[in-house]
Amino acid sequence: MIKRSSGILLHPTSLPNSFGLGDFGESAFEFIDFLKASGQSFWQMLPLGPTGYANSPYQSTSAFAGNPLLISPTLLLEDTLLINEDITHQEFPQTQVDYEAAIEYKFDLLQKAFSRYKLLNDTPFHKDFNKFCKNNSLWLDNFVLFSALKSYHNELPWNEWPEELRTRDPKALKRYAKDLKDELEFHRFTQFVFSTQFTKLKEYAHENGVQLIGDIPIFVAHDSSDVWSNPQWFELDKNGECLVVAGVPPDYFSKIGQRWGNPLYDWKALKADKYSFWVERLKHTNAMFDLIRLDHFRGFASYWEIPASEETAVNGKWKKGPGLDFFTTVEKTIGKKLPIIAEDLGVVSKDVIDLLKAVDYPGMAILQFGFESMLSDESDSFLPHNLKTKQVVYTGTHDNNTVQGWWQEQSEEIKDFTRRYLNTDARLIHRDMIRSALSSVCALAIFPMQDVLGLGEEACMNHPGTTDGNWQWRMKKNAMSSDIAKDLMSMSKIYGRIQKEDEKKK
Repeated sequence: MIKRSSGILLHPTSLPNSFGLGDFGESAFEFIDFLKASGQSFWQMLPLGPTGYANSPYQSTSAFAGNPLLISPTLLLEDTLLINEDITHQEFPQTQVDYEAAIEYKFDLLQKAFSRYKLLNDTPFHKDFNKFCKNNSLWLDNFVLFSALKSYHNELPWNEWPEELRTRDPKALKRYAKDLKDELEFHRFTQFVFSTQFTKLKEYAHENGVQLIGDIPIFVAHDSSDVWSNPQWFELDKNGECLVVAGVPPDYFSKIGQRWGNPLYDWKALKADKYSFWVERLKHTNAMFDLIRLDHFRGFASYWEIPASEETAVNGKWKKGPGLDFFTTVEKTIGKKLPIIAEDLGVVSKDVIDLLKAVDYPGMAILQFGFESMLSDESDSFLPHNLKTKQVVYTGTHDNNTVQGWWQEQSEEIKDFTRRYLNTDARLIHRDMIRSALSSVCALAIFPMQDVLGLGEEACMNHPGTTDGNWQWRMKKNAMSSDIAKDLMSMSKIYGRIQKEDEKKK
């Protein structure tokens, strides 16, 4: 059970540094210091997998691997895998990620680190590296081969590779693995370094009373190691093309819905295999994080199926999901109740409500949506007086505008209602909303770092239904001021969100 507490949502790529995008380096440790100084007990991140299409964390090339871009060059220097001369000076935007430039720069550094690693002899790195490869072989072997083959085929998606590779002919895979041996070892190396650096960050977080919240997208990308390795678990034709794809029907985010394009699961095939893919996925994520946000929870009750030929999500239909059997089987196999936060947003029908009640996970509430619904008599709207203890309340998520940006979009009617409800002049509406979240009965309150800083629409992380300009926001250096930390600490104390030191360590 989650004790009364609060935390901040910030993806590591948004942290400041000199390397083009945030990583697990110095600023990540400084952020943990900021969380501690501001009385926050949780750091929530977006999915940490290697990004594919449009650099989205929700379109990863693996459900298990880590994003090499999050590896810190500074920590590589400390571990002597890089030397100062390896790091060339390059100008990057400070408030946005230029992914094309950052990817080229970071991978050049990673190649240098790999070359230096190969020159070393028998070191603790080699011992730990071999142990890591052995312990993670179930997913790692397929992932490194997939990554090497993508590079060899100029980043073409796997369903456009030669037939012998599309269909995973054993002789062809063995031949390519031999020819691309060094490339495979490079990808193993980057996964090992990612894991090592993340573990150090997690240990520091725990030492300072901060727990980590991870995020599992319900669906995986079509162009991923997971789908290439196990096409039998997905709704594909004989050529590996999607028959149907995932998305959501028209809602408050988009009038034409959202066509995500991910392949849909063949739930019958997964059930016959006792959901082994999901068992391993949840075990892997649970080992990394203290809590897990399970994205698009409603898809386990029923999901929106869109014919792959459709360009929008309008002409889809609801299909029955795996339901309670999935969660019962997975938790029985793993042997414990999983620490899951169910993202139960969107079109929430009775089957979703019933499933959430049956699995007994906390759901989510978004304050922005609550005030948009204003004078509604609905008892399940997200206005503060309707919230429940077993909910996680957010001012907004990565899919929402910032509070300041949201405020500028609202009608005068909604603004007037919000001012009267919160008893405020709304000059610091972001602070008002954070205070409202903190004061709620919800056991856990989370707010994006953009709202803590009072930033406008320019700091929005994602615009659902679009592919350009997303996932790019970065925090300015020195943004984590002591004044902000003191104010957040003060509010958190007032509303009983500060845990005692001995409770944090449990």
